[in-house]
Amino acid sequence: MEKKQNENEETLSSLLGGIINGGIQVIDLTMTLDQRTPTIVLPPEHGQSWPFRLEVISKYDERGPATYWNNMSCGEHTGTHFDAPIHWISGKDLPNNATDTLPPDLFIAHASVIDVSLETKEDPDYLLTIERIEEWEKINGNIPVRSWVLMRTDWSKKTNPTEYLNHGDEGANTPGPHPDLIPWLIEERDVVGFGSETVGTDAGQAAHFSHPFPCHHLMHGAGRCGLPALINLDLLPAQGAVVVAAPLKIRQGSGSPVRALALVGK
Repeated sequence: MEKKQNENEETLSSLLGGIINGGIQVIDLTMTLDQRTPTIVLPPEHGQSWPFRLEVISKYDERGPATYWNNMSCGEHTGTHFDAPIHWISGKDLPNNATDTLPPDLFIAHASVIDVSLETKEDPDYLLTIERIEEWEKINGNIPVRSWVLMRTDWSKKTNPTEYLNHGDEGANTPGPHPDLIPWLIEERDVVGFGSETVGTDAGQAAHFSHPFPCHHLMHGAGRCGLPALINLDLLPAQGAVVVAAPLKIRQGSGSPVRALALVGK
């Protein structure tokens, strides 16, 4: 037991040492929250998420000469955020399904990054398929159990909110996973969840699929999570990065903005 404890302590010390000496790089995967942060837009009958808003309480002035602080307001699913299983009706009855009850070890997981940025540059409605991932696995190895699958599209490089949301007459035109991919990721690869650079984990046209919003419905129904609106996926290796993404501990929270970080060995 003592030997095992010493080994665990050495592992943690090695990790911390790697971060301090630069052998392990910490990459920020998080959008900056401000009034321009794109917010998902749903049909009017579905209700709308608040945009991010910051209100100064005091800033070294007559309201508080020694303090600078703010009130803020936004929806749970604003900017780079975490989707908990309770977010969707399919996950509403699962145990430990909210941001305050999820096992915290889920917030630290390996990342498999699937680069389809060339495909999405040509087709904004591109759908990531099983076949495309199997091609990727031939080069990079299988997606390990308990990994995030992160779909790299370079969509986060669209700094204009209108271009980022890319709304047309029939809704948003943004890439996402093919409906057939989601059950395969759950059953064949046992993933923690799916992450994207777009405002949500589903494709922009997913409302029109025969099974609407399959990433939300199937992932959350299986107790898996989502991590939308990521940035800097182009700085991550295909395999080997570790993602740290912990939501706020909101009682019965369906999600929350996160500061998502990736640990990458140089």
